[in-house]
Amino acid sequence: MINRRELIKTAAATGALAGLSGLSMPAIAQGSAVRLGYVSPQTGPLAAFAEADGFIIDGFKAAAKAAGMDVEVIVKDSQSNPNRAAEVARELIVDEEINLMLVASTPETTNPVTTTCEAEEVPCISTVAPWQPWFIGQQANPGDPASWKPFNSSFHFFWGLEDVIAVFTNMWAQVETNKSVGGLFPNDGDGNAWGDPNVGFPPVLAAQGYTLADPGRYQNLTDDFSAQINAFKQAKAEIITGVMIPPDFTTFWNQAKQQGFTPKVASIGKAILFPQAVEALGNAGHNLSSEVWWSPSHPFKSSLTGASSADLAAGFTEATKRPWTQPIGFVHALFEVAADVMKRAKDPTDAAAVVEAIAATKLDTIVGPLAWDGANLPPFAAKNVAKTPLVGGQWRLKDGGGYDLVITDNTTAPNIPTGGKMEPIA
Repeated sequence: MINRRELIKTAAATGALAGLSGLSMPAIAQGSAVRLGYVSPQTGPLAAFAEADGFIIDGFKAAAKAAGMDVEVIVKDSQSNPNRAAEVARELIVDEEINLMLVASTPETTNPVTTTCEAEEVPCISTVAPWQPWFIGQQANPGDPASWKPFNSSFHFFWGLEDVIAVFTNMWAQVETNKSVGGLFPNDGDGNAWGDPNVGFPPVLAAQGYTLADPGRYQNLTDDFSAQINAFKQAKAEIITGVMIPPDFTTFWNQAKQQGFTPKVASIGKAILFPQAVEALGNAGHNLSSEVWWSPSHPFKSSLTGASSADLAAGFTEATKRPWTQPIGFVHALFEVAADVMKRAKDPTDAAAVVEAIAATKLDTIVGPLAWDGANLPPFAAKNVAKTPLVGGQWRLKDGGGYDLVITDNTTAPNIPTGGKMEPIA
């Protein structure tokens, strides 16, 4: 254990996580070598999800070294490719002999890594993918709920489709519309789950009186959305929703503007989580809305450092000169959980002991309380999934340029403060 003064000095010397200025980190199995593998999409169309990885990992490693912990983090890039994700996961397991796998960011990365860990009986903690595409998407028969089986070695924390649907419809209720919705669902893990007629958006929207125009699945990196735009025009859609990769939404929104289509509301998952994605649209990003999983105003603190959400976001901006992004909180939380698990595991080099420690987790993190206790989950997912809170927000142009993400609905998580109300797109 080290004191606050020594920790700040070490973090500053290495240019590491500015947020590591609170409590000293817990000792992780003093005297034992612990090897953590980490996979995320650091390059390719999903790279925005991994923008903060280096910042978080550098801070974690600096603090671990200062605390005298024998811990190593081995990082691999999935290149936004599921096949590559599985390949590097196997490299970490077989060649690097890791003790715990950590993985983040969209089913295209989390699922192949988790599947590989299950096959090799290696403990795995996953995040930044809605729990349904993570859990159901890895089942042998996703269409047959009776056949679904829990995982033995793998655990996941994030929100679910039920949460994002609630957040989006709560935001839409603040704007007067004709309740005609256009859906943009790609042919990938997220798109197929969000557009699923049983567990996705369609049944909930129908029950709430919305009409959904779904032109069908499209391939990621599509360069022409004219067919979708025409379908939405014919449906007189005043609301657009979906789950898109950032370059695809940029293409769609620019073409929609060119073709004279401007809905009153556009709530898009994944694509507009990031400031740079909205800034790429110029002034056309004003009042676009999305889910908000984490922000500087979230009322949570790090179990590693004592830093608040605001501290962590400010630390990232100070270190990188870039705006905060939502994955910062969840990547930090991933390493919070890893530290807590390895501290509690009877033997952090024994897979069974690590799995037992993960299952027993009860931790207050930078993204909220985490426990794999089955709360607010169907029985089939109770063992492997822990849910985190979700709210909704809108991007607002700032007077001096750039955008602020303003939380506009917190019905599903009242402890997270709002900063404004929904406004229609002009």
